[in-house]
Amino acid sequence: MTVLDPSQLLSIPKKGPVVAIDGPAGTGKSSATKRLCERLGFTHVDTGALYRSVAYLLLKERGALGTGWEAFAEADMPLVQARAKEIAETVELEFRREPKKNPANRIWANGKDITPYIRTPEVSICSSRVSAIPSVRQALLALQRTMGGQGRTILEGRDIGTVIFPDADVKFFLTASIEERAKRRLYELEGAGADAPSYEEVKRQIADRDRGDMTRAVAPLRKAEDALELDTSTFTLDEVVDWMEKKVREKLGLVK
Repeated sequence: MTVLDPSQLLSIPKKGPVVAIDGPAGTGKSSATKRLCERLGFTHVDTGALYRSVAYLLLKERGALGTGWEAFAEADMPLVQARAKEIAETVELEFRREPKKNPANRIWANGKDITPYIRTPEVSICSSRVSAIPSVRQALLALQRTMGGQGRTILEGRDIGTVIFPDADVKFFLTASIEERAKRRLYELEGAGADAPSYEEVKRQIADRDRGDMTRAVAPLRKAEDALELDTSTFTLDEVVDWMEKKVREKLGLVK
């Protein structure tokens, strides 16, 4: 895997239109991106799944899938971070679309479909910690830019419009109340067949994730100055996607 400094990212060409969707967890980014891709015929690049994959592989090899990041002692952090870097630099990650499966957009690591395992609360928290490790982010930057740079792509994450694609053709920043985000997260976990924690526990996890994402030293979560912002708390998914589709078509001159 090619490792680039963030300043070199723009050297990877953008071959067609790119849409960036950023925002904190639980704001509807993934659902909106999938629906928007279907309507526009664009490819979905789930950058968060890349970090979740590294987090999952790290927890799995350490036997910590049930306990998560809390299983790592403070004294072990240098070794844990070094191993996360090694995984990010050597793992072979790819997206595959399998229409007969749910979700249809699958993430494969080293030739194995790990999609069912990367959405647990433990992996979510670990993903936030892993994504704050500079060497891990650097290892995955070029991959994200290359995947998205093929054009007619929609990327979702937390630093797409600010770091990965500051030159994106259209940028969105989605928000929602923490109460609404907790409800959505519980629904997602239950739908995936995962052991769902309590509502209050999910709210705490989301607050912890927000704190980590917004205060990390490397590429913290923030809205790009030219991003279109929408609070999705009181809107249905279709209403959100209708609005986004209208903005994209206007900006790119796409006929419906």
